[in-house]
Amino acid sequence: MWSHTMTVQDYQDLIDRGWRRSGKYVYKPKLDKTCCPQYTIRCHALKFQPSKSHKKVLKKISKFISKGELPKGQDDGEPMDSVCDEAGPREPSTVCHSELKCAAIADIQKELPECPAITEVQKEVVDGAPVDSEKSRKDPESVADERTTAAAPKPGMGADPGRPQCRKAKDLRKERRLQKEQIRQHADGDSSIVSPMPPTAAQTKQPKPLEDFINESLPDNSSHCLEVRLVRCNPPSPQFKASFDASYQVYKLYQMAIHKDPPDKPSESQFRRFLCDSPLEAEHSPDGPEVGYGSFHQQYWLDGRIVAVGVIDILPTCVSSVYFYYHPDFASLSLGSYSALREIAFTRQLQKQSPKLSYYYLGFYIHSCPKMRYKGQYRPSDLLCPETYAWVQIEQCLLQLENSRYARFNQDPDAGDPRVLKDVGRALVLYRRAVMPYAAYSRKRKGSSDETEVQQYADLVGQDSAERILLYRA
Repeated sequence: MWSHTMTVQDYQDLIDRGWRRSGKYVYKPKLDKTCCPQYTIRCHALKFQPSKSHKKVLKKISKFISKGELPKGQDDGEPMDSVCDEAGPREPSTVCHSELKCAAIADIQKELPECPAITEVQKEVVDGAPVDSEKSRKDPESVADERTTAAAPKPGMGADPGRPQCRKAKDLRKERRLQKEQIRQHADGDSSIVSPMPPTAAQTKQPKPLEDFINESLPDNSSHCLEVRLVRCNPPSPQFKASFDASYQVYKLYQMAIHKDPPDKPSESQFRRFLCDSPLEAEHSPDGPEVGYGSFHQQYWLDGRIVAVGVIDILPTCVSSVYFYYHPDFASLSLGSYSALREIAFTRQLQKQSPKLSYYYLGFYIHSCPKMRYKGQYRPSDLLCPETYAWVQIEQCLLQLENSRYARFNQDPDAGDPRVLKDVGRALVLYRRAVMPYAAYSRKRKGSSDETEVQQYADLVGQDSAERILLYRA
């Protein structure tokens, strides 16, 4: 459906029922009909811990900024901007010819005249008030990970008699298990157990938070300077207007190099309609984030020029990914994965200002399309049940998706849609420039035969949305 204007709460309710937007075009896949079911996925941003592959991406970016070394080859990270060739929904061809691709994001920062290697200054969109940046610290583990593999020992006289003999890994594991058992029993109050050895530093150390990896200290003489700015695209802010042409040029290069579009296809009007236009109204709330709610572009600036852009929506309970594109010259930096990690950290930052904003929506998870499964690696995460609209942990869902492309994730056979609209007469209709309940509309039409269609609409959007969002009737 086309949405000309919509509150952020309206859209929050819709994406929690499986809807997504591309520009002002709002759509919901029929999961039981399509060959590649697309399930809404969300990550619990506050509980997220980066995996080993995520840390590699962050270190790659850090190394590039500090030393200027651009990795060789293509992007080996998760393709945050790719789409399953068989599953990409399309807008009506008379309006937009681009595929609606799922995507990723960036973070928010502000360009400074003289900046450190990575600037962490958040910009308030309306009044430009800066927020203090977070300080970072160097982690010994990250240093250890960067060490090169030691050379093989040269042939010599044999083992050093002054050093203890090597022990088998099996024996070491057995000893560690015994120590853990002693510690557990001691904690349970068993006085017969001898006092265990104190835990080592590795055992007591808490996991390094994502923010520490992102804000890792870099030398003052770094080769590059990376900044990220948040600009509101609807209504367009002065910063958005000033950087529109540069942003569009990056998008055009990206579409031609990554998605093999012909030179005339990534037009400026397509770019504006697909990635700049939005039905979401800009809103500010006393208990909301300082930047407000609505649609934004997050622009990555490297040494004074835009190299990547993330399109996001900031909603009442989440940050929602719309699209992400980058300059092809930096394809080897895994910018899609990097931007997703930055976006999770950004969500955590917003949650400090607005407690209920704690989720990061990655778009759709497509298990039947292998190159789209990477979204399931940002955990803990949930998938949306297509029948009851309940959130279910992804670990439980994957077991079902291995056996069937389409699955009802809610295991309660008696559970249904709690927000179904039972009285279709309460659905709001816009008819001849007047807003009215469907019951009044049907009386005016005197026996209108479109009740089935209106009921289907109400089932798709749910009770709350059907009583707020206007269904246009010609």
